[in-house]
Amino acid sequence: MKCLILAAGYATRLYPLTESFPKPLLKVGEKAIVDWLIDDIAESGAVDEFIVISNHKFAHCFTDWAAQREGNLKISIIDDGTESNETRLGAVKDIQYAIEQCCIDDDMLVIAGDNVLDFSLQRFINYALEMHTSCIMRYFEEETIRLRKCGVVEVDNHDRIISMEEKPESPRAHWCCPPFYYYTRSDTRLVRQGILAGCGTDAPGSFIAWLSKQVPVHAMEMPGSRYDIGNLESYREVCDTYKGITE
Repeated sequence: MKCLILAAGYATRLYPLTESFPKPLLKVGEKAIVDWLIDDIAESGAVDEFIVISNHKFAHCFTDWAAQREGNLKISIIDDGTESNETRLGAVKDIQYAIEQCCIDDDMLVIAGDNVLDFSLQRFINYALEMHTSCIMRYFEEETIRLRKCGVVEVDNHDRIISMEEKPESPRAHWCCPPFYYYTRSDTRLVRQGILAGCGTDAPGSFIAWLSKQVPVHAMEMPGSRYDIGNLESYREVCDTYKGITE
């Protein structure tokens, strides 16, 4: 299995911290955000390569970071060639770009590289392997205003997705989807088809919304909390919260 880490954003709301430095490499506690994610996933033993897709502005930061990491994990850095928030490819096109550049023909774990979690993603990997389908996670969100800012999913009694919509004006459910996805090998091959069919390309969940209409996709209830770092205040809050968790 390959793990693709989406890290091509520009995090403009975190300026000046991220004006010349990528958000996934910001430290929370004693490690960078992306190090927490990779170290956790690596313990599963299911991933044989980590692929970080960045933009041209920050690719060198990830190259330097990868060179300084200890251990023998295989980590590849892909530069998508963009240099500004206005010219970004969008997450789904970045996924396809990485698939092409690395000739990926495998099961694939796709994750945002800027999320802090208080649970292990190994549970999600095990769930996906047991289901034998592409999978996502979901968590209950009460507030409509927040539902309008994320992917919203409806599921049946067996976790299968009935419908999924990115940033709906009128949400039909209270299940939000965090940016963590598992693609089977056969579904990895469908990303280009989804793009050509007109699925959205900015939010990574747009491909899953299209895919779930083609093949079975399941949604595991998230077993903990996800800390969203959207601005300087939330970054400080996450650092304080995570410090309490790790002490």
